[in-house]
Amino acid sequence: MGEGSGLSMTYPGILVQTLVFPGLAFTAAVGLFLSWVDRKVTARVQMRQGPPLLQPFYDVAKYFVKETCIPAGATLWVFLAAPLVGLAGATVASTMIGGSLLDPSRGYVGDLIVVIYLLVLPSLAVIMGAFSSGNPLASVGGSREMKLLLSYELPFILALVVPILNAGSIRLGDIAATVSIARPSGVLALLVALICMQGKLGLVPFDLPEAETELTGGALIEYSGAPMGIFRLTRNMLLYVLPLFLVTAFCGPVAPGGMGVLRGVICFVVLVVLITLIRNTAPRFRTDHAVRFFWGPVSVTALAAVALHALGW
Repeated sequence: MGEGSGLSMTYPGILVQTLVFPGLAFTAAVGLFLSWVDRKVTARVQMRQGPPLLQPFYDVAKYFVKETCIPAGATLWVFLAAPLVGLAGATVASTMIGGSLLDPSRGYVGDLIVVIYLLVLPSLAVIMGAFSSGNPLASVGGSREMKLLLSYELPFILALVVPILNAGSIRLGDIAATVSIARPSGVLALLVALICMQGKLGLVPFDLPEAETELTGGALIEYSGAPMGIFRLTRNMLLYVLPLFLVTAFCGPVAPGGMGVLRGVICFVVLVVLITLIRNTAPRFRTDHAVRFFWGPVSVTALAAVALHALGW
């Protein structure tokens, strides 16, 4: 393989990166920590004490020692495979993104497109699991997840056009080596991507698939035991993976040894703070309002960002 292709590594090296760092183990640990931060801040806003530091780890571990119940009308193999599909997508995406940040010369042409597809898999996993469970309430939650996915993906991809044009490449390493937020178009595109990220995470105001006051357990109502634990772990991992992806796309190189590290950390922290702030201050959207919001003002704003970049801004 050619230099920088990212495919000349040995299989043990690829396995370690995927399962340990920057893949599954590291992503899960950071994601669970960020989940604690989110819950702690939310509790403080509501004048509560909040959970201890290790509570998210205990919560996930608890699922893996509980019994897994299969609904009578479920499609068994789809029902059990769905959480693994979502976990695999988040893990591989984290590995590719983290690898590109550590060494922008790695990767291959078009790997950005692969990462975009991988980040869709957790949502598709929720949809698969909901529809295969045979529960009407889960099917409603899965339908809402599908509508939400179709609504935010358009402006999300339009927002990513700005860093693509800025780098002149669809290779993740090339995009990670450029700074898109140095221009107004990049700041506007990052704002759009942040709103879409809130939808991808399924957090307020876009927590329609769960909506516990309407659908009790939502799309995952029939899940229990290890499969439910995998879904929760995947959601926590996305709290780390998605902000990291936006840092890679918009905030420039963060390789060790320069100011890029500080800039990347600041961008990451700001994104996580904004996620928590939005979650605690915005009311839940109705499904039709969410679709109109993403296809209307958010998509128009993303197009405006692309137009500004074309004008040199």
